[in-house]
Amino acid sequence: MQDFNGALAFITGGASGIGLGIARALAAEGAVLALADLREDHLAQAEGVADAEGWGDRCLPLRLDVTDRAAYLAALDTAEARFGPLRVLVNNAGVGINGPIAEASFADWDWGIDVNLKGVINGLVLGLPRLRAHGQPAAVLNTASLAPFIPARPLRGVYAAAKAAVVLATEHLALDLADSPIGVSVLCPGPVTTNIHQAALLRSDTYGEASAAFRAVEAESLAAAAPEPTPLWRDPLEVGELCIKAMRERRLYVFPHPEFLPITHKRHAAIEAALEEAAQERAASGN
Repeated sequence: MQDFNGALAFITGGASGIGLGIARALAAEGAVLALADLREDHLAQAEGVADAEGWGDRCLPLRLDVTDRAAYLAALDTAEARFGPLRVLVNNAGVGINGPIAEASFADWDWGIDVNLKGVINGLVLGLPRLRAHGQPAAVLNTASLAPFIPARPLRGVYAAAKAAVVLATEHLALDLADSPIGVSVLCPGPVTTNIHQAALLRSDTYGEASAAFRAVEAESLAAAAPEPTPLWRDPLEVGELCIKAMRERRLYVFPHPEFLPITHKRHAAIEAALEEAAQERAASGN
């Protein structure tokens, strides 16, 4: 997709952090924006940003829980009624759920999977028919994480599992749509200056109480100040601009953090070594 001018972009988790960074980058290209977000305070802040930067008349804030399929459908209908056919679908909403995977309860798993994976699924099932209907160049961008590509880290198991599924789903979607006018990309960021440390504020009561281990980690995260930015921490607008480039060039992967290449090699080397060992054992057994 080369021209974003006048194109409707629907961005979940679009009122802060990476979502707002993508929105600002698209706004600079002339796109019209539907910013769907669960937090009303973030939606109000995003409206202020849009007004200050001169795209307030092209911004539609929508409160949305991405796990609510009926509400998601209604939000897409509202956006298209306001701005015309959907051209860019950004499945960005997610929660940084942290805790030891060995202690995760059903409530922990359900929340992490419903938002981080099923939220993307809901966007694809409801949004793809709209992108196909008009036959114009279009784009899908799913936000995953660098987590599936690097060695396992403490407390990230539920989060990484969901994000790994997003990566694989996006890879297969790109294969399915390779001959269509719809480009497909997956964003795999490391540290970005966002509100991800406040994720526990978004945990719905419908999931029941988190496990004790996850509650402890969430309480610690909420009590802590936002991490001090370092050169490793990317600005959300910078990430958004990388996403624009990827959508223009139909790049599948968007990696804002090349600094993590060495530890990515480490994980893949371990996988290759295990496969090589298996191959040697099979050869030795004659099977």
